[in-house]
Amino acid sequence: MFMRQWQRSMTFSSNSAVIEFLAAEGCSAANIHARMKTVYGEMCISDCAVRKWLRIFKGEDPRETILRDRKRSGRPLSASVTAHREKVDRMIRANRRVKQKEIANAVGISKEPVHHIVTTVLGYRKVSARWVPRQLTVEMKAQRKDMCTQLLERYNTEREAFLQRILTGDKSWVYHYDPE
Repeated sequence: MFMRQWQRSMTFSSNSAVIEFLAAEGCSAANIHARMKTVYGEMCISDCAVRKWLRIFKGEDPRETILRDRKRSGRPLSASVTAHREKVDRMIRANRRVKQKEIANAVGISKEPVHHIVTTVLGYRKVSARWVPRQLTVEMKAQRKDMCTQLLERYNTEREAFLQRILTGDKSWVYHYDPE
């Protein structure tokens, strides 16, 4: 008995999509029910339910029906609220080694939204067990500019002697960023 109810609830959402699709093709209620009966057998919804769904879809031109998820009532996603983003960002800036589970417990949301906020919204990634920004910060850009300016000034004063003292390696790049 329970299994039969579960199967009916599982096919309910697909039933409306099937009816919407076949209505867009121009099929009648009797034809739609007959086609669904051959596929679903005894688990098929009733002819009355098919007609009810057709009345719902009838308000629109079936050829212009958009087959996509419609907005539903229910609890909105609250994980991307600005307050959550700010809390997560403050926690990461305070401790770059903080774990997602710790952030989730402190903010009061699950780990999946925390991961989305940290990686997608805030743009952090893990490097050596630390959260670091994916893009260069203003300080990092200023540091690079200052270093390049110093190197250019040294080259302008020393010329070839400066170039002779440059060591080259095996093209391995080592990146370490410590904001503290």
